[in-house]
Amino acid sequence: MPPMDQLLLLPLFLVLAANNVAAGVGPRPVPMPWPEQFHAVLLTNFSASGGRLELIDVYYDWPRGRSLNVVRGQLSGEPVYNVEWVNGSSYLFDNSASSSSCTATWHPVGVLPPNWIDTAAYLGRETVDGFDCHVWGQRFFVRYYQEVATGRPVAWNFVGS
Repeated sequence: MPPMDQLLLLPLFLVLAANNVAAGVGPRPVPMPWPEQFHAVLLTNFSASGGRLELIDVYYDWPRGRSLNVVRGQLSGEPVYNVEWVNGSSYLFDNSASSSSCTATWHPVGVLPPNWIDTAAYLGRETVDGFDCHVWGQRFFVRYYQEVATGRPVAWNFVGS
């Protein structure tokens, strides 16, 4: 194509690029990895499917290959503890005054590495609980919401939950 014809295409290219920016189409953002160790407080709400509200303290420790979830039901007194390991083993136990139990299970997905979301599909942006979020999806697993401004996790919804 002669140089003059290429210059005539420049305005068309600029208009298309501006439309893509206005529509939110652009390069895929890079997800922020999780810190190697952190504590987070989660609220789960499975009441719509007959479940209950739970408050969960998550203690994530990637260097040691473990995660501890302290699960408290909305109206229950004693917590239930869930210790998960990178090899997929998980131990759910309680230590209440009236009873104590321990159940061992194995899951194909153990403790997730800090960069677990790197291979997910970018699904765009959504507002969740007032936060502007990038949204990623792992097929058949989870939809993950990360705040645009800070990279903090805001929410994740497990498929089928």
